[in-house]
Amino acid sequence: MNKKIGVGIIGTGAIAVKHAAAIKELEGAELLAVCSSTKERAKAAASVFGVESHSDIHSFLKHPRLDLITICTASGHHLEPALTSIAAGKHVLIEKPIEINLKRADQIIQAAREKGVKLGVIFQNRFNPDYLHLKNAIKEGQLGKLLMGNAYVNWFRDEDYYKSSPWKGTFNGDGGGALINQAIHTIDLLLDCLGAVQSVFGKTHTLYHEIETEDSAAAFIEFKNGALGTITASTAIFPGYPERLEIYGSKGSIILEGGKIKAWDILGKPSIAINPSVSNNSGASDPMAIGHQWHLEQYKDFLNAIQDDIAPLVSGEEGIKSLALIEGIYRSSKIGKMVFL
Repeated sequence: MNKKIGVGIIGTGAIAVKHAAAIKELEGAELLAVCSSTKERAKAAASVFGVESHSDIHSFLKHPRLDLITICTASGHHLEPALTSIAAGKHVLIEKPIEINLKRADQIIQAAREKGVKLGVIFQNRFNPDYLHLKNAIKEGQLGKLLMGNAYVNWFRDEDYYKSSPWKGTFNGDGGGALINQAIHTIDLLLDCLGAVQSVFGKTHTLYHEIETEDSAAAFIEFKNGALGTITASTAIFPGYPERLEIYGSKGSIILEGGKIKAWDILGKPSIAINPSVSNNSGASDPMAIGHQWHLEQYKDFLNAIQDDIAPLVSGEEGIKSLALIEGIYRSSKIGKMVFL
């Protein structure tokens, strides 16, 4: 790259720290400024991030070297800073989910398209080497015809987690609970493997926590290619188990657990011996247990998209797919019927 891409972060909570760590390791980018919701938070953020801090988005966006804005605010507060940043001609990378409903998400995608800036959504697990190994096996046809795919995210969050921020577990801030906040990463991988969804029947409940949104959910899916699938999501399963992605085909099966290949069985070939070590990159019981390595890889992809004027791997159009399915599950639960997407 001829010059370093100047990056600014809006939102200075825990996930922003992961982004800052990733940006620090990038050769082609530099974190220049952060923007927080109040003067007090901005002042505190300045000491944490060691860069210029703002509490007003307009003064923040006037920084002369900002090219890329990363949005790390609460999920339901992505729209306004995204539209403001896009209007200022900045490329935008948004923490998952892109927004809390399709109507709001579509506004962001349309604005970026009209302005001609790059838009991406953080789904860093797509850059996990073990997942890429699985995805390549599907692409090469090693599994044959895809028959079934399951996503299980049976995690645990204690009461302190929901009390730590006023927006957690609320419809306005989170958009929902275990599905849209915790399980969405694995749901994104499931859709990336199996493709578009034909129909879904789902049920959500609040079984354990005193929160507005669901802490437990289950869904049955029919994909457009004829494959079937299931999803379970929870923040009420003590002590929390590593997330699991199962892909079954006519010629073989591959299972990912905690981001690591757990089983690799291809018809007519010897099974691959899998190292049983437990992944330390699962948020099963601790949301901050994840590292920043895959965020780093997604940033590299996004910088290449800016430099070469191509679509990033996880564009806005890609990032909205899991939100559409989750919205379908919520609607199905509400009306008690199957929903066609």
